[in-house]
Amino acid sequence: MSMIVETAIVREVDAETIISPTATGRLLLDSSDTGGALSTIRMTLTEGADGAVPHHHTTSTELFYVLEGKARILSGEQIVTLERGDVAAVPPLTPHAFAAAPGHTADLLIVVAPGIQRFDYFRLLDRLRRGEATLEELFESQDLYDNHFLDSPAWTRDRQAS
Repeated sequence: MSMIVETAIVREVDAETIISPTATGRLLLDSSDTGGALSTIRMTLTEGADGAVPHHHTTSTELFYVLEGKARILSGEQIVTLERGDVAAVPPLTPHAFAAAPGHTADLLIVVAPGIQRFDYFRLLDRLRRGEATLEELFESQDLYDNHFLDSPAWTRDRQAS
């Protein structure tokens, strides 16, 4: 079992921030910061913006806590809208995705437990967005970051209806 053996503190001013036109990701604690217990980021999405495409993790639960706004969350075949103060925990192997709800922004605290060393995954996504990495690199990294992409017709329909 992984456990935090030393207090891990990251001040907002010190958090690495990755900014795109539709999202701001604040990399807070990676698995190496918490003895493997958890990883956490804060993701702020512009109005109606996509957060993560459908995927699953083989070993970790992913928790979504809505700090502000409204978010759409896919869990399996179920899609729910979470509002400020709501929380959802998606178990391992369950297809999931998230986005800001149509007409709303979303500010989310996302915790993965046990932790996955994921900061380099978010850096890879940023390089991909800037044209400095390829989709092939992203697909080749699925096992490394335990982030396995999949198709979800329910999520596709929901996002197209937005």
